[in-house]
Amino acid sequence: MSTVLVYTQKVTPRITYIFKHICTRILGLEVNFTSQIEDFIAYDGPKLSYGKQPMGNELFIQSHGLLTQQGIDSEDIAVKDWEATKCFFAMGEKSDLPFDIFSAGFYLLSRFEEYLPHVKDEMGRFPANESLAFNNGFLSQPVVDIWAYKFKAVLLQHFPSLVFLPKSMTVHNLVKARQPYAYNQRGAFRSLVGYGKDLLQFKMSRILERSRVIMGLRQDPFDTFEWLISEARRSTNKLTVFFLLGEATVFEESINTYRQKFKMLLKYVSDYKEVGLIFSFDALQDYEMLRIEKKRIESITNRSLQSSMNAQYLVHLPELYRNLVELEVQKDFTMGYENEPGFRAGTCTPFLFYDLDYEIKTPLIIHPITASTRSFKNKYASDITKKIDQLWTSVAEVHGTFSIVFTNRDFTPTIGNTIWRELFSKKLNPDA
Repeated sequence: MSTVLVYTQKVTPRITYIFKHICTRILGLEVNFTSQIEDFIAYDGPKLSYGKQPMGNELFIQSHGLLTQQGIDSEDIAVKDWEATKCFFAMGEKSDLPFDIFSAGFYLLSRFEEYLPHVKDEMGRFPANESLAFNNGFLSQPVVDIWAYKFKAVLLQHFPSLVFLPKSMTVHNLVKARQPYAYNQRGAFRSLVGYGKDLLQFKMSRILERSRVIMGLRQDPFDTFEWLISEARRSTNKLTVFFLLGEATVFEESINTYRQKFKMLLKYVSDYKEVGLIFSFDALQDYEMLRIEKKRIESITNRSLQSSMNAQYLVHLPELYRNLVELEVQKDFTMGYENEPGFRAGTCTPFLFYDLDYEIKTPLIIHPITASTRSFKNKYASDITKKIDQLWTSVAEVHGTFSIVFTNRDFTPTIGNTIWRELFSKKLNPDA
């Protein structure tokens, strides 16, 4: 792997953060920095300057200025077309790229726009229709990765001998088991409430099904974990199954997670694949509750918790991610929109959370979500297949990470779930 030296008048945390994501995490290229002109001139390897003006005839990327600033001020952004994609923070003719990919990439990865005033949805979330990507038609493209590979082409024009670390596409399947059972493990009171609700709505078939499951005459329809693990074990692709141990936001979805059978389910899954934690909606507002839920799942699995996702895809920046850092959670899987497929942070490559308030890079790894099955609600199977194929291609072209959030309910063997069962078993988990 080659190393590129970058000259800039001032080496800031923002500069080192975004250059390392684009050059190292995406392209597999080491990058060093200097603010000493003498060192830059004396260096005889691949190098570029990043600033307002070039020093000579070197490879030069003009700076917009965002990476040398501090604080969070609103930016006047004009999105333009550029070679089958979009870009912003356009620069002058002296620059070897027509826009500042590093400032634009930092804007997206840091979720700069989510710190600015915006209209939240009914759950208190940053909605897709408030985002720059959605409103300018590039939510379905991992633009930061696309820009990175265009930058790679420019680098190779100037330095043909550069060696990049090989990289291939990764598939990381995610299953959100917020409600692992439809009827089992619910306790007498919740079961009675369920019977009463079904009776009031004249759902006699559901009453019969509930009774047969409770009496052990048939399998719970949501208990698809044996099929799930069997399919996943055929492949070398990653799988993380997330469980909710706190209170569900909907009473009917709540189960008694203190029961032995629920604990045995977590242990069974963790024997074969990674188990993650869904932090409950109430815990997202309370650090102590976050700590208790983390400690509880660790006591069941006898493993340190590495991966988490937030109930309802809620991300309050930066407080919530700071809490995860404090709890030493390594990876977050909430960076996506529940109702819109696409790339919320503009990338399909896992990246480190950058705290804009403190201006520091943290050790928390944010794993972008490509889509959730819920984002295709009420869509025709043909439209779903077309969209997923398009997203798959966009990730494959930049050797990124493809992640769809399923639920265990998506694998119940019904006609409506055929598309999800086939997608999971054939495309996302092919035989190794």
